[in-house]
Parts: sequence; C-alpha cells; structure tokens
Amino acid sequence: MSASDGQSTNALHKEHGELNRPRQPQGALLEVHNLTVAFRGSPVVQGVSFSVEKGETVALVGESGSGKSVTALSCLRLLPAAGANPEGRIVLDGTDVLTAAPDELRRLRGGVAGMVFQEPMTSLNPLHTVERQVAEAITLHQPLAGSALRARVIELLRRAGFPKAEDRLGAYPHQLSGGQRQRVMIAAALANDPKLLIADEPTTALDVTIQAQILELLERLKRELGMALLLITHDLNIVKKHADRVVVMKDGRAVEQGEVNTVFAAPQHDYTRMLIATEPRGQPAPVEDGAAEVMRGDDVKVSFPIRRGLMRRVVAEVKAVDGVSLSVREGETVGLVGESGSGKTTLGLAMLRLEHSEGAIHFEGRDIQPLDRGALRPLRRRMQIVFQDPFGALSPRMSVGEIVGEGLAVHEAGLNATQRAATVATALQEVGLQPGMAERYPHEFSGGQRQRIAIARALVLKPRFLVLDEPTSALDVSVQAQVVELLRDLQARHRLAYLFISHDLRVVRAMAHRIIVLKDGKVVEEGEAAQVVAEPREAYTRALMAAAFDLRAEAAPGLRN
Repeated sequence: MSASDGQSTNALHKEHGELNRPRQPQGALLEVHNLTVAFRGSPVVQGVSFSVEKGETVALVGESGSGKSVTALSCLRLLPAAGANPEGRIVLDGTDVLTAAPDELRRLRGGVAGMVFQEPMTSLNPLHTVERQVAEAITLHQPLAGSALRARVIELLRRAGFPKAEDRLGAYPHQLSGGQRQRVMIAAALANDPKLLIADEPTTALDVTIQAQILELLERLKRELGMALLLITHDLNIVKKHADRVVVMKDGRAVEQGEVNTVFAAPQHDYTRMLIATEPRGQPAPVEDGAAEVMRGDDVKVSFPIRRGLMRRVVAEVKAVDGVSLSVREGETVGLVGESGSGKTTLGLAMLRLEHSEGAIHFEGRDIQPLDRGALRPLRRRMQIVFQDPFGALSPRMSVGEIVGEGLAVHEAGLNATQRAATVATALQEVGLQPGMAERYPHEFSGGQRQRIAIARALVLKPRFLVLDEPTSALDVSVQAQVVELLRDLQARHRLAYLFISHDLRVVRAMAHRIIVLKDGKVVEEGEAAQVVAEPREAYTRALMAAAFDLRAEAAPGLRN
C-alpha cells in the first residue's frame, strides 16, 4: 500500500468514527494490537488491530496476498521462525502469544485455540490413517487410549459431518474426497473443545450443502461451548450470513472494520465496495443451432473395490459413477454439480479415458473406449483437462514456458525451439499473461495467475473438449469473475466444448448452458441451466440451490447428518 493509501485510510477512520476503529475489547478472548509481520525485511502485515470476544465470529476478508492467513497464523505463532519477524502484541486467553514459552504455546495450540488450515491435503500426514491423525490431536492434551480414544475419534468425525466415520478410520488422506479431508481437519481442530477456532478458508473445497452443514455445525458449537470463531474467507456470502464483525484487509492493512450489517450496508472504503460488488455474472454465448456433438458418454460406470483383511481381499465395491449418460456440443458448457463424493471428478476423468470405466464414450463421433494407449495418444491433444489445484498440477521445477510447451514437445515434435517459444507466448497472451512470464516459476504467481497458466497449458494444443475441474474453487471472488470471463471468451472464439465441474453454483450459473446434477454416482436431474437453477424439480436439487442462493427449501434426504 502506498503512503497516500495509508493517509486515505486514516482519514476514513477519522471521518467515519467508530465504524472503522477496532472494537475496544471487553474481556476479549483474543486481542491483536498493532501487529506487524515482515519476511526478510519486507512487510506483509502492517499495524493490524482487532479483537475477538467470547462466542462471536470475526471474519478477516480480502484478496490473496492481503495478509489474512499471515495474521491468523501469527495468533498462534505458527509462522516459520526463520524469516518471519512479527511485532506488536497478541493476547490469547490472557497469555501474550509472542512472548510465550514453548510449554505455554503447546497449551494454547489445540487446548485453547484450534486451527483449520486452508489446504487439508498438505496439512494431513499422507502416511497416517484418519484415526491416527485425529487421535493424535486428542492425546496431546487428554489421557485417552484404547476403545475410549477410538470412540472419541468417531464422535469428533461425526460432529464434523463425516458420514459412516467408523468405516473410514483406516483410510489415508489420498483415499478421501476434498470435502472428507476437510472434515478430518475440522474434527482434529475440535478435539479438545477449544475456546477459539481459527478457520482459514474452511469451506473453500466443499460443495454448497456441505459448506452449509459445516457452518451450521460451527454455529451450534459456538452456542453450546461458548466458542469464538476467527474466520478467514474470500466468500462474502458466508461473511454476511455467519459473521458478527468483519475486518477488511488490503496490502497487509486493515482498511475497514465494523459490524457486518453496517459494513455491508454502507461500506466506506473503495476496496470494500469493490469486494461486495464483485461476483461472477452474465451468461455464456448461445450454442449455435446444429452445433456438432464433440463428446458423448452412454451408460458410463466406474467402480472401486473395497479391500479388507491381511490378504486385502475384495469384499465390496463403491459405485462412483453408476450409469451416467451425457453429451457436450461444440461451443457448449455442461455443468456437473453435486456434493463431494457424488462422482463428478471421476466422471470427468472417465470421459477423458484417464479412469477405467464401462460403457461407451464417443469423441468426435468415434468410440474411444476400446482404444489402447497408443491409439489414444494422437487424440489427447484435442481433449484436455484443467485441474482443481493449479499449484499441485504445475511442476515447481519447471518454468512456465516449459510447462505450457511440454505438450507441444509430445504432439508437435517438429517445432524448433523458436517456433515452440512463439506458440507458448501466444497461448500466454490469450489467457491474459505477458510472454515474458514464460521464464518465471509457478511459486512466483498468484492463485489466479497459476490457474491462467494451467488453462494456457491446455489451450496451447488447440483442443476441442476441455474438462474444467473446479477451476475457480480456491480463487477470490474478483479473480473468479475474471476467470469466468476468460473461459467464456475463449469458448466463444474457439467454439470449445466444456464439461465444467464445480460445487460453486453461482459460478456454474454464469458458465453453463445445461446442468447435470449427480448424487451417489447417478443423475438425479438435468436440464437447461436457467431452468434447473430457478425451478429445480428434485428435492436434492432444491436443497443444493437453497444452500447456494440462500433460498428456502426442504432439505433433501441424505443431506443432513
């Protein structure tokens, strides 16, 4: 933030009085005074002050890089000792966190405040089972063992909305869906009934119904335990419905804070007004009459075996996709929605022959199901995928130019280095990036920029069909809107066919021509996007739409715990 920005913020504080001043703590559970954090001399949080009182929810909001997560991690002194330099004062339950001894910090972490991290796949140990990871959080503070410990683990998983918890205690993180992994994280954070829960984007990877369940759970725990919640999120709809107060952060500073109703009704800072006004809007261009069918699946089925015992014998199977049929035409987007574990991603992978399946799959009029790997290879360039997590999908050891150009080396081996670099530069420009960025590495980009790189990698081969797997789930609302506009523009220019997988129904509404609703691997409803959103026929679909758009509807069977 520039000096002029800082001056304007100070002027706002004076002009609007109490609205933008940190609330004076009245026996607050957490007090943050003038927090400043620098990494190797570069400030990332500057002079932030706020408090969290018992039983209330305070939301930290702002775009990526605004300092939200750094502020939250500082509250439990979880920043790396090397490189980070926090200053100011943080008081948690009467203890000064920044000067606390190791034993005192251990008591605070988990005993007084629980932490739910943003990305569960990187926070959970890939070598430990669900049971062991939740049990560890318990035994660090409570002397439980044996059957009592297992019973407590199951209780916590059920409390966090994990279905059939007793059957998945032996599962490893990679065997769970994104939503299930997040529930394990929440269960571990709640292990010792903390007074404060710090939740860093706790619902980012969850579908709308599970988001609603988790947030309702947190509300109930607040009431029952008197627990306070520090919520870090980019979803302003969650803030509006679930927070008592909000702190808006930009470039490491708190530019505005106050009661949620007041800030949303009369935001004083330009940045706050921009955040409130921004969300994916509009509709995709109409599909041309007579548009050719690009991809079709008929009665597609995908099953996974369940193995138990010392010999790992197959005792049952999970029908991840159970007889789904769909088609996608040139220039059309088919939205695939449903809860975590409904089979959305598995179906997308099966359509690309990246997951073994039964049934017929036709690409450009040709049945590709019988083709072996060699016969499929020439077709790969025309059917591509953009994965949910661009940071995990992009090699940290390769430059952007190497990442985007990797497919060209396989499918257009005749290009020389100059031609390949020119093709990569064109692809980067098409997604709104500068050609000079080709020399940089993924960690040097924001989340939105990394997603653009992933899209460029898919587009450089000029495909006809794209599977977009949650391409906006981890992005700020303003960046979501930019990516939606980009995808619609690319579709209109190149007449691309999209299978768009998402739990964010607001984004689906702005992207899709048709919507298919999946539950337990089966299609429960499909139709024109506007019709499905406005007048859903099935109870399950009505519950999805109600959770996404804050409508009143009866909950569908199976949605409640």
